[in-house]
Amino acid sequence: MYAELRDTAGELAGILWREHTVYRERGGGVVIRGEHVRRWISLAPTGGKDRALLRAGRILDGGTTAPARTEVVVDLTAGTAELAAVCRGLLADVAATDESALGVGRGERAGKREKPGRKARAPRPGRPRKERHTSAASCFVLLCVAAVLGAWLYGLFLFGGPGY
Repeated sequence: MYAELRDTAGELAGILWREHTVYRERGGGVVIRGEHVRRWISLAPTGGKDRALLRAGRILDGGTTAPARTEVVVDLTAGTAELAAVCRGLLADVAATDESALGVGRGERAGKREKPGRKARAPRPGRPRKERHTSAASCFVLLCVAAVLGAWLYGLFLFGGPGY
């Protein structure tokens, strides 16, 4: 099974990335590592014939690999083009997960570069933050609770307590 995985991984690596490293992992699978795109793909045996677990993840600073973000079981009898399409889908999922974790879409893009010749904008000054205070409604509720408690205590002492 390892020889089949190794051959398949070599073909996939050539299709997906120009620069890649293919190596064996401890569990008997094969890893394709694309340093220039900071992503990795792993093919591992599943126990079934002609099936493999395909996982994708990212490469962290320093060269260590992050845990897999997405995984799927694939049929190795499918053509290399179909497997490459599945790999691209998994890599897109990894990229989307990374963008959402970085906050892309909330005003800032990861790795955004200024256009040449364009002056950088100064950040907009935000409204000064106010200190939190108890709202008027909360104060009214607290006063009502205190009034009810005071009335109960006043009645308790005025009429001598419960008449058991």
